[in-house]
Amino acid sequence: MKLRDPACPFCLDRLKNRVVAEHGSMWAIEDGHPVTEGHLLIIPKRHAPDWLALTEQESRDADALARILCRRLAQANPRITGFNIGMNCGTSAGQTVFHAHIHLIPRRDGDTPNPRGGVRGVIPAKMNYPAA
Repeated sequence: MKLRDPACPFCLDRLKNRVVAEHGSMWAIEDGHPVTEGHLLIIPKRHAPDWLALTEQESRDADALARILCRRLAQANPRITGFNIGMNCGTSAGQTVFHAHIHLIPRRDGDTPNPRGGVRGVIPAKMNYPAA
């Protein structure tokens, strides 16, 4: 697997001026097309095509950085009351940049009329499901 891919928009040379945080094998940048204010991407320094290709260490570093960033964002903005954390693996799942990245999306009460179902909203008809 390549350490860097010169054609990849998420390889370090293109991102180094956008890095807002770093932990081990991962760095974070602001999403170029944010869903909400504070939407960040957690990206491995090594070129890996998707989340499934991350090493165990990269997964641990990504988890640690996500926790650090969630605390930082929530402390900076008390209106943040939740997070969506997710990744798209493959074209059919909506992946458009084939360098692994994790979306960290801060959520606030009232930012959508009905957040029930969360990430199930990728298929809108499946978002609202019966309560257990």
